[in-house]
Amino acid sequence: MQAFVLDRYGKKSRLRLAHVDKPQPREDEVLVEVHAAGVNPLDAKIRSGEFKRILPYPLPLILGHDIAGEVVEVGSRVQKFKRGDAVYARLDDLHIGGFAQWVAVKEASLAHKPQGITMEEAASIPLVGLTAWQALVDKAALRPGQKVFIQAGAGGVGSFAIQLAKHLGATVATTASAANAAFVKGLGADTVIDYRAQKFEDVLHGYDVVLHSQPRQALGASLRVLRSGGQLISLSGPPDPDFGKAIAAPRLLTWVMRWLSAGIRAKAKERGVGYSFLFMQASSEQLREIAALIESGAVRPVVDRVFPFECTPEALAYVEAGHAKGKVVIKRP
Repeated sequence: MQAFVLDRYGKKSRLRLAHVDKPQPREDEVLVEVHAAGVNPLDAKIRSGEFKRILPYPLPLILGHDIAGEVVEVGSRVQKFKRGDAVYARLDDLHIGGFAQWVAVKEASLAHKPQGITMEEAASIPLVGLTAWQALVDKAALRPGQKVFIQAGAGGVGSFAIQLAKHLGATVATTASAANAAFVKGLGADTVIDYRAQKFEDVLHGYDVVLHSQPRQALGASLRVLRSGGQLISLSGPPDPDFGKAIAAPRLLTWVMRWLSAGIRAKAKERGVGYSFLFMQASSEQLREIAALIESGAVRPVVDRVFPFECTPEALAYVEAGHAKGKVVIKRP
């Protein structure tokens, strides 16, 4: 089959179109013909080697974390899917490979595609939708009337998280450029801060939750936005010891995580707030919940650009440049 392959880690490493073996699904897996695949900053970070200590992928590697497509084969133990089903998924860590013609997906990570949307729109959802869900529902337990600050509201995670937070009944603040202010307000943001003209910590106070996705320099400022007892949930780190336990990291790596996060955890404790790092996990059950929200109209996919499959390296470069409004998707012919 055709796939885009990463041969070596590095920021300047370019994906190579190659012919590789078609995957064979295991007894608990489903073989999916990929119609569309989401392109994420996580793909760029893995390519550059930022996560190779946490996620030790062997090379060569096929990137691509979220897909939409059609079931073509099911393993002997698969019960919820059959050939011809339209599905979508966030592929499991260490089992990614969406930038290809076919991919084998664990049944526990797969869900039926939301009705009423295209394959391209469906492929834009899994990673950002699950990230927002696990941050706001699982970790924050966000409730009606609470206030949440979602950074980078025009991005992939931000554009979904704003909609989810509004559905949960929260008041939402976000950062965006002046050019994107109307866009994020249209998603439901109540307060929009032009990050080029204002410091968010000078404007926002008494918030219950901050969803941090920016460089680590913004962590200290994010703490000052929170009320006592509030929660700072970071998508960009540093990883904390609880994350090390969750992934069963070796003792040395867990110690490194404890050391890297010691400063921000100490500052959070001083202010009486919580700090946690989120690295999203695949979940069929949560994708079904998200599909129901999409079908009800509570949230909608936000797709910035769709690239043809042969332009996958260009799509990754576009995402890495950081100017996408919503998600970027590649489409197979």
